[in-house]
Amino acid sequence: MARAENHDRYLKVRGGWYYYYRHIPTRLRPFLPGNTIRVALKTQSAEIARMRRDEFVAADDEYWTQLRLAVDLEAAGQPMQTGLARKRYEIATARALAVGFSYRPLAELADPAHIEDVVRRVLAVRDNPASDGQLNLAVVDAVLGGVEAPRTTISEAMEIYKTRIAVNELLNKSPAQRSLWHATKDRSLRYFVDVMGDLPVTEITREHGQDYFAWWNEQLSPGDSDQKPKKPKTAARHFSDIRKLYTEYFRFMGDEARPNPFRNLNFKGKSRTVIPAFPSAWVEEKIIVRGALDGIVPDLHLAALMLIETGCRPGEIINLRRQDIVLDDAVPHIAIRAREDREVKTETSIRRLPLVGVSLLAAQRAPDGFARYRDKSNAFSAALGAAFRRRGLFPTEDHVIYSFRHAFEKRMQEANIDYALRCLLMGHKHDRPKYGDGGSMAYRRDELLKIAHPVPKDLFEDFDRMASS
Repeated sequence: MARAENHDRYLKVRGGWYYYYRHIPTRLRPFLPGNTIRVALKTQSAEIARMRRDEFVAADDEYWTQLRLAVDLEAAGQPMQTGLARKRYEIATARALAVGFSYRPLAELADPAHIEDVVRRVLAVRDNPASDGQLNLAVVDAVLGGVEAPRTTISEAMEIYKTRIAVNELLNKSPAQRSLWHATKDRSLRYFVDVMGDLPVTEITREHGQDYFAWWNEQLSPGDSDQKPKKPKTAARHFSDIRKLYTEYFRFMGDEARPNPFRNLNFKGKSRTVIPAFPSAWVEEKIIVRGALDGIVPDLHLAALMLIETGCRPGEIINLRRQDIVLDDAVPHIAIRAREDREVKTETSIRRLPLVGVSLLAAQRAPDGFARYRDKSNAFSAALGAAFRRRGLFPTEDHVIYSFRHAFEKRMQEANIDYALRCLLMGHKHDRPKYGDGGSMAYRRDELLKIAHPVPKDLFEDFDRMASS
């Protein structure tokens, strides 16, 4: 006799509302949280509920077919797809934590030193049976290490880190900052894979860490005279990216106690590159003179002059918004502040700087900031640097746009401006006890007036004429 068709299969009603309710097959539970699927269909209509139920059934059947095939292939000796294996491992780890244990592989639990831990785990398995009173096989695998850790490669681990682990780290970055962050992580990964190979993270040993450390040391002092030495800062950045990736990946996987093979290997040498400061006489005779910057983009022209008497980083100046350029205050100033769509370099970078001299005059001509180069620090420095080189405005080949910041700091030092105030204005951290807020804006302005360059009366004459035409 034909079996009557159940039109309401996998449907349950609670308080008049329909739910999709379905038991997960036992052999697939290692890949899915819980033993059942329960989804609110958000309708009180049986007809609509059946339509939505059918969509869930079709999707689950297709996915479960893939899972069954993966399990069958694994049983036949074929390696399981990495993503599925990782999902099973993550769920086993979560189940172990849910009953009070960190996940440990079976081989580790087999060590006699862990006998007491094994006893506690066996008792936990007994105390967490399945709904029918029998052993819960998913809990057995999770607590007694029956799930093999996936052979996740370092490249796959980096993708997990970027997309699932470091999400909060990117929240307040601007689009350009996020792009730079990703590019740096990708470059760090590329260095490691090119040298060591795309190793499974579980198989990276201390010896691998030492070999990779040795390779970076060779890059700092290459035997080949034609090879340009890498900077210690570069080595430190890319090596530490891999060290952090290892730590964060296994913390995410619930294996916080795993020793990091890159631990205590550091690069502390100082970079050979020293950025010189602009001499004051050069700035006054070559840059703050009529016609020196005429013909370049107005944003470049004015931003360059704002750098001179503020000592700001180029990225700080070009990312000023209208609310950050305060011209109607008793002491005109700019505010370097944190915002939701852009990170500041450090907490000490948050500060207010009086506008004096040529920087005040430039700010008055750019009250809305510099939209052309906002969030484009590299493009700004490259374009302004090229303009300076064409005009012969760098004293030497070693000078760069950042030399304005070094010159600002040097002038404050030579004028005996208080050390704490110098640190505050530069956005630097200092170790002295902090008393007060660094002085009033009027005090800060008066101190900066001591070092301000004289400004020719006709400096902006051509600029203003072009702007008004």
